[in-house]
Amino acid sequence: MSKKRIGIFGGTFDPPHVGHLILAMEASDQLNLDQILWVLTPDPPHKQGKKIASIDVRTRMVIAAIENDPGFNISYVDISRPGPHYVLDMMILLRNEFPNNELVYLMGGDSLHDLPKWHKPKEFIVACDKIGVMRRPGEKIDFRDLKDALPGISNKVEFIDAPLLEISSNQIRYLISSKKPYRYYLPFKVYKIIEEMHLYRDEFED
Repeated sequence: MSKKRIGIFGGTFDPPHVGHLILAMEASDQLNLDQILWVLTPDPPHKQGKKIASIDVRTRMVIAAIENDPGFNISYVDISRPGPHYVLDMMILLRNEFPNNELVYLMGGDSLHDLPKWHKPKEFIVACDKIGVMRRPGEKIDFRDLKDALPGISNKVEFIDAPLLEISSNQIRYLISSKKPYRYYLPFKVYKIIEEMHLYRDEFED
């Protein structure tokens, strides 16, 4: 039996939007992934002290966003353990859960540049079979500095040519708090949850 290729798509998803879905679709197609696991981070270390929706609400929104795609599944690997939630620990747990499959961690080009600053980045690279990097049109990735800091990184990276999408959760929260239209940035069921629960209305924090 050949190994399945599983994409690991981590994030705060506050809220999950159509840009997330498009990028996951492109990653699945271009990297020949059999499945993508959406891994919700309950309390990301880089967002300590910032206001984010509860993990229960974000879980509900992610499930609503991906429920119609059989290739997308939510993973509770971070939700079910105490923080802080470092990506290395998550990858080790997923390696134990899927020992016979190929794990491809998905990230943006900006995250690749910042990778040397991550928690134990060398160990993280070892834990990944491949790293799928979403590259925007015209974006250049310079491996020279990365190779010095993280030997072996270039052998792990597979590029995804991502469309230029100027959509972010941050932007959507700002639109909602500013009482601006935002409906079509979101899957309909996610939009309905936000409307029903009056999310992101009170204040905006970048």
